[in-house]
Amino acid sequence: MTYSEQIKARYTAALMGNYGLPPVALREGEGRYVTDVDGNAYLDMIGGIAVSSLGHNHPALVEAISQQAARLAHTSNLFLHEKEVELAEKLLELWGNPGKAFLCNSGTEANEAALKLAILHGAATGKTRIVATENGFHGRSLGALSITGKAAIREPFAPFGRDVVFVPYGDADALKAAVDDTVSAVFLEPTQGETGVIPAPAGYLKAARELTTEHNALLVLDEIQSGFGRTGAWFAHHAEGIVPDVVTLAKGLGGGVPIGAVLATDEAAALFTKGVHGSTFGGNPIACAASLAVIDTIERDHLFENVLALGRRLGDRLLADPRVSEVRGQALWRGVNLTEPVAAAVVEHLVGLGVLANAPRPDTVRIAPPLTITAAELDAFCDKLIEALDTVHPHPSPHPPAPLHDAAPQTGGASPREPHAPGGRP
Repeated sequence: MTYSEQIKARYTAALMGNYGLPPVALREGEGRYVTDVDGNAYLDMIGGIAVSSLGHNHPALVEAISQQAARLAHTSNLFLHEKEVELAEKLLELWGNPGKAFLCNSGTEANEAALKLAILHGAATGKTRIVATENGFHGRSLGALSITGKAAIREPFAPFGRDVVFVPYGDADALKAAVDDTVSAVFLEPTQGETGVIPAPAGYLKAARELTTEHNALLVLDEIQSGFGRTGAWFAHHAEGIVPDVVTLAKGLGGGVPIGAVLATDEAAALFTKGVHGSTFGGNPIACAASLAVIDTIERDHLFENVLALGRRLGDRLLADPRVSEVRGQALWRGVNLTEPVAAAVVEHLVGLGVLANAPRPDTVRIAPPLTITAAELDAFCDKLIEALDTVHPHPSPHPPAPLHDAAPQTGGASPREPHAPGGRP
């Protein structure tokens, strides 16, 4: 029995079964690679579900966390500290709008706080309804789940005691029909990540802003997955030139350290008065230091330029294969849509080839690699994906794909250590 098999057996015996049995038991990471407990290396193309912005063991992140842990690890919300103020100021600067921030521990908690703002706004204005989208995902707690449009994960925990209307995502007419003077808030993702990386059509967010303004409802944008570089920008909604009332953040915000945030305009933020909401660990000094290191590194190393350049070449490369029908998304946050519902088998085969990815739906392979990824590493992923397709869904490509090695600057730091990869290093 391998050590991986031993760890998996212990996992099954000790942990609840809500995740099933994960396929790989990881021990360490370096750059864009992770290594399992048996020494096998994998190119990390999912980044902890769009979390590991700088990859693994990045020196800036390690230094920031180490220094802060040695200085002050926790304060609670009874006392303030310098890093939370500095991070809140920086987030508002990046957002580019007057407002205030609330710091918490996760995306779910950020959406819980945003939902409380919506409820308070409704109480102040006599509005009782909330509009969200079909297949949207906002978290697993009961509040966030009540506005999550994926029926399979929501319905087992119903009823929620809240009047929520779900409309088709991206349909401005359906949104217009649902939003009236009884609606306190509209919750939207600029791109739906958990349903296969589905971007909003051009003009959709602008239409939502106009509707919510007309009916005095809050526009809440869930940028937990789309924010902080996934679309090659700090915020995906900046591309539409709008100002939402509330934005929620998490995932890539901390580069692997749990942190969430809510940004709100001054008017919306004023709904939170003393004692209305709180979090024991929210704004933790270590998490804030980590987030500031992520922001500084993204700015210093021009990582948005890297993922935008590589993202353009990724689309060209994969769309040359007839088994790929679409490459959705922006930059290197992508849903690779296949012509057959074999995504789970492809992802399973990729593990054996030394690549980690994700299948959010039967016909889609999702990637969200570290923003530090290099052209050579992306080229390796494309090679392995095509190799996996050759096994799972054989269909020869009419033209050999061009290499990616000259697509973008080789940002991202030193090469990883040299563990062995299944089937050879990707």
